[in-house]
Amino acid sequence: MAHRIGIVGYSDDSKFDAEPARAILSEVLGLRALHHPGCSVVSGLTDVGVPALAYREARRLGMTTVGIACAKASNYPCFPCDKVKIVGANWGDESATFLSSIDELIKVGGGEQSKAEFASFRGPKEEFDL
Repeated sequence: MAHRIGIVGYSDDSKFDAEPARAILSEVLGLRALHHPGCSVVSGLTDVGVPALAYREARRLGMTTVGIACAKASNYPCFPCDKVKIVGANWGDESATFLSSIDELIKVGGGEQSKAEFASFRGPKEEFDL
């Protein structure tokens, strides 16, 4: 099975500076693509904030994109992911499915849900503050 990289972080563009986040994601995902050919990026489906930046970088690198979110994600612009899984009705309902669907977790800034998922994940993880 291909290596699956989970990405969490701010979903509100007004809460962070996109350029440093884009640089972090470019470097981290570029390195993962070298070490894990055919890997995928798994995030929260919405086309805003850190997930949007991660999905765009994944596409640029030829990675598969996977969106795992609750039904409320349909109220926001969504990235056209290669694979989509909707779990539950409310934010956070998808967290357990998301965490069990990844091999490592990268956190770039983020609010309460990102912090909780990062704290809960027991595999390899890296955190970048913005």
